[in-house]
Amino acid sequence: MYQKKFWMKVRGSYWFVPLLYGITSILLVIGSMFADKWIIGSFKDSLPSILLTNSGIAKELYGSLVTAILTMTTISFSVIMVVLTTYSTQFSPRTLQDFMRSKMTHHVLGVYCFGFIYALLNLVLAGKENTFLGPIFMVFIAITSLAFFIYFIHHSARWLQVNNLVGKLRKDATRVIRDTFKGSHFPENEKWDSEEIKKIKQTNMETIYAMNPGYVQHVEWTELIKWAIKKDCVIEVQVNTGDFLPEGYPIMHVYQVEKKINKKEINHLLVVGQERTDIQDAEFMLQKLVEISLKAISPAMNDPHTAINCINRIGTALADIGRHYKEINYFSDQEGQLRIMRTPKKFEDYLYKSFYQIMNYGKDDVSILYSLIEVLYNLALVSDSNIKRKIWDFHFYIIEGINWDSLHEMDRNHLSHIYDKFKACCNMEKTT
Repeated sequence: MYQKKFWMKVRGSYWFVPLLYGITSILLVIGSMFADKWIIGSFKDSLPSILLTNSGIAKELYGSLVTAILTMTTISFSVIMVVLTTYSTQFSPRTLQDFMRSKMTHHVLGVYCFGFIYALLNLVLAGKENTFLGPIFMVFIAITSLAFFIYFIHHSARWLQVNNLVGKLRKDATRVIRDTFKGSHFPENEKWDSEEIKKIKQTNMETIYAMNPGYVQHVEWTELIKWAIKKDCVIEVQVNTGDFLPEGYPIMHVYQVEKKINKKEINHLLVVGQERTDIQDAEFMLQKLVEISLKAISPAMNDPHTAINCINRIGTALADIGRHYKEINYFSDQEGQLRIMRTPKKFEDYLYKSFYQIMNYGKDDVSILYSLIEVLYNLALVSDSNIKRKIWDFHFYIIEGINWDSLHEMDRNHLSHIYDKFKACCNMEKTT
């Protein structure tokens, strides 16, 4: 679990990949110097003179490339700041971490660090002798840095296009949803014998409190079950991924406690950080799309088409949740002994969190209302009967918020048409 926490910190950092490139560059400098001495000493007479570079030319080459790479790095950082400013003001502050965690962004700066350190060290260590490998490597590094610089400009320009960003968030949401609902290696159950649960809750109990304030970023369910098996106890988890915990918040109740338990040990089976992450939090992915749509329908932006695009993407993410969703309330061990009790987020919660803000701020825009009903219709089409019933129950929240009498006849007919299709899909005869 400590490795998981370390990896999550590294994953969110901006220095790790450039650091690896920098270390590799230093090793290459050392290796090329020793290789140069061996090659020139052993094959000096057989090497073509065109491949040998005297120290003066080598220093000029290294000095020029140090300046060039530093200039490209400066321009790239300026582009990054433009992207971050655009994300904060026009999209959502929550989407900043997506660009900052982009592998291309990290590798571009890593390549710059690699080239800068390689050229600088060679410039400092260059002697009076001719060199062979250093300038050759430097030429390839310079060409590679230029290629990365050109691609990074293209990469940043694509990230500034809201449709590409929304598509990327939708793709990431699929991955997060799959990871969120993949479950554990132990038996999962939606229901359990109520009498057994009642007896368990009457046994000795110890409460585990949050050691630090922050958001629940990850819960290691498999390790938690193994811990419960080892201690021969039952754990009732009080929190879900994405919840904010003040310090001292009761996160677990441990029942059937026979010996004193290490509360710090079990506390570390939940990763708590200062911000929400998309590792195991499907709701957070939906929140990013919701915030972009809210920005789009605000009077300052007035871009309903972007909002509609986000609503459609939210609908497809909810369809993925509906396909993978399992309301797992209990985990048991392989012998059928109850080990974990929890209260997971319901599908209705995902529906509400996805649309309540959009409905509140977009209820005066007919195009937004139409898109909301259309998304519910499309979602019902691809869902099973259980999810379809939840969608039907939720849709009244949308419908009852529409002032039908104030709509123009054409708008009312337009909305009624898609609503009739939705009712037919859900096999309902309720009229507006």
